[in-house]
Formats: sequence, structure tokens, C-alpha cells
Amino acid sequence: MHIKTLGVAFAAAALALTAPLTACSSTDTEAVAAPLDVVVEAPTTPERVDAAMFSTVVTTPGITIIDVRTPEEFAQGHIEGAVNYNVEGPDFANQIMALDPAGVYAVYCRSGNRSQPAVAQLSSVGINSIFELEPGIIGWESAGFPLVS
Repeated sequence: MHIKTLGVAFAAAALALTAPLTACSSTDTEAVAAPLDVVVEAPTTPERVDAAMFSTVVTTPGITIIDVRTPEEFAQGHIEGAVNYNVEGPDFANQIMALDPAGVYAVYCRSGNRSQPAVAQLSSVGINSIFELEPGIIGWESAGFPLVS
């Protein structure tokens, strides 16, 4: 998995907790720490992850969240910040061709079945930094994560 806990960051966080607070912001711009000092690194090949890891991925700045369900399903509830590119729609190929191949993407569908061919199509056009939600939005909701409509 392309996640690592940073020993140095953990030690620094522990030290910061024991030292008096002198500032409210960090000047470290090299890495964006997600909850629990976990840093999400862009995968070099598509990676299927569970709902807990996906929740960290989608809150990482700079990651594009793509919901590949139908517009009707998307309207019923989706992960906050997601864009809807219907993998079964006639515009899907054009939509993914417009994406930055150097970008990092988080892709999901309802159960994980439609996201697999979507990820394959993304890879076929040179987009490989992809996190795929393995249990789909069903697993996301079962894990207690919210949807917006």
C-alpha cells in the first residue's frame, strides 16, 4: 500500500504535544499530513483500498474524486467533492481524455463493479495514480462515512 507513517513526523508530533504551543500553523509544505500522521502517496499503478483508507485519500488536497455511477445515482448521494463521470455514458472517454495524466484520482461506484472498467480505461490513457474504492459507495456508507446530495 502506498501509505506510510512518518516516524519523524510522529516524533515531531509527540514533541509538539509536550511543548507549549507557540503558533497555530505549520510551515511544512512538503507533505500534507492526513489524520493520524498518515501521508497519502500517489500510487504508480491503480490501487484498490477500503473505505477507511479512501476517506483519508478523498480528504487529501489535490486529489480529484470521480464517481462513475449514473447521474441519477449521483444525485441521490455522493462523496463530497466528487465529480460525476458516468462510465456507461457516451461522454466517458472524452471526459477522461481531458484529465491530467499526472493527476491523482479517487474513483468509486456503487459496489466496485463499474469502477474496475473505469480504472482500466483511465489506465489505458496513461492515468495510473488512482485509488479505487473497493467496496464502492455501499461499503463507504456501511463504514459510517457521509454522503452529500
